[in-house]
Amino acid sequence: MASIKFNLNGKPQNVDAVPEMPLLWVLRDVLNMTGTKFGCGMAMCGACTVHIDGDAVRSCITRISNVAGKSVTTIEGLSAVAGMADGAHPVQAAWIEMDVPQCGYCQSGQIMSASALLTKKANPSDVDIDEAMRGNICRCGTYNHIRSAIHRAAALTSAKTGAKA
Repeated sequence: MASIKFNLNGKPQNVDAVPEMPLLWVLRDVLNMTGTKFGCGMAMCGACTVHIDGDAVRSCITRISNVAGKSVTTIEGLSAVAGMADGAHPVQAAWIEMDVPQCGYCQSGQIMSASALLTKKANPSDVDIDEAMRGNICRCGTYNHIRSAIHRAAALTSAKTGAKA
């Protein structure tokens, strides 16, 4: 066991865990943060996507020891870390407005990947979106809704900041 310190959703966190334990299981089983989903366990489906220092990563293959001293953001903290009310993040708002989810299982990972994309590219093209989202699998096949919602989130973000989308 090791004591691992990191920031979780903008707050200091200290967990005692085996250093090799995947971040996914620390989040879900130790910290009771169940918004991050287990899908495949091999970083192929994207259901477990979180942000580490702003980058979208697969928590199922990320060792807890690798996040020591870093900032981790989960779906539960996405809005708060951005300084917004819970659920007010533009990607979350667009997801609701565009009625993206069907079963919803993959959606937290989809939202985390989409928000990381928009942080890096404020007005992504369809090609940019497809590239950024290619590792996120949706068994319901809502890919067109997802792409539309990402474009909508970009427009919502630019409207808030006054930037041109």
